Amino acid sequence: MPHIPASIRFTRRPAGGVAFLLTLTLLAAVAFGGPLVASPAPSDPSAPFEEFSRGVVAEVTREARQDLGWTVQVTQSLRVRLRSGDGRGRTVEATYAPPEHAAPLRPGDAVLLIRGTAPGGPAYEVVDRDRLVPLAAAFALFVAAALAFSRWQGATALLGLGISLLVLARFVVPRILAGEHPLGVTLAGAVMIALTSIYLAHGANRRTTVALAGLLVTLAAAAGLAILFVSLARLSGAGSEEAVLLQVGHLAGVNLRGLLLGGILLGALGVLDDITTAQAAAVEEISRANPSLGPTELYRRGLSVGREHITALVNTLVLAYAGASLPLFLLFTINPDQPLWVTLNTEFVAEEIVRTLVGSIALVLAVPVTTLLAARFLRGPSGPGQPVPGHSH
Repeated sequence: MPHIPASIRFTRRPAGGVAFLLTLTLLAAVAFGGPLVASPAPSDPSAPFEEFSRGVVAEVTREARQDLGWTVQVTQSLRVRLRSGDGRGRTVEATYAPPEHAAPLRPGDAVLLIRGTAPGGPAYEVVDRDRLVPLAAAFALFVAAALAFSRWQGATALLGLGISLLVLARFVVPRILAGEHPLGVTLAGAVMIALTSIYLAHGANRRTTVALAGLLVTLAAAAGLAILFVSLARLSGAGSEEAVLLQVGHLAGVNLRGLLLGGILLGALGVLDDITTAQAAAVEEISRANPSLGPTELYRRGLSVGREHITALVNTLVLAYAGASLPLFLLFTINPDQPLWVTLNTEFVAEEIVRTLVGSIALVLAVPVTTLLAARFLRGPSGPGQPVPGHSH
């Protein structure tokens, strides 16, 4: 029988294992997760008919400005050519009142409209600018870059990303809307995401399994820390405007504290994937370079690499949260008469602090946990006195 390279021998088994894992995960989502699609909120028969469509501003027929003292309210009358919906190709009259600090519309601008009913017939109103084209272009560039530089691994990583979004949209969100506790649902969803995405992105092998084990152990620790500090800080989860809006109407039963805890776990999951896979890979490569190393020395050397990774990733994590909450930093200077400790004590700021610190602690814990598992299970096949693989005499 001809010799088959290890890389080829290894391909079919992981592919089958990944396919089996994906099937098992999706079946588990169906079996234990209940309905995969959230039931829509019951519609109000008395509500006026509304339909959304896309269009392009053909002409600004009128523009009025009213000085309200604290701001200037702009109102525009427009002629818009519809690009979607039942009236596609028609030009209709529409109105638009841009939000404060937003620029008025000009001919050629792409917009989103809503059609409602009025005594004189259908009435159109521009509700926002149409941003779908630039968003699609950015996504296409991201996909092209991933495929160009990572090739097959990039394709599997994109597939894992798609599955992650599918789990969030069709498992996590529907279960939360159905009234289940957000923390439990999010934790189950995070495990599904980890099981599928990490194997798809990095292959089904011993290294990836060790990384997954380190991720799950650290994720459990992060859940415990989140529960502890959210409870100690007496956070209700109602610190943001979005959380308050969730309490309106049929979403009034959503557990906001559980939602906060689930959000903390999801925020930590992505960076834990990175640190655990990188750490497992580093330990395995150290072991391959020197198979005579024992578990203790392998752990020590792997931890040395992990410390460097922690330094970079902790800063990355904090900056990621800071970038998403930039308005939060403006609160520190908006009221010079209010002491800094009073600002830090507000629930909105405290939520972001707990979110960032729990994610950072989980990131730090992931290094020793994954290094310990890797040193135990990823040691090189050659022991003391045995030739290093690849050497011949």
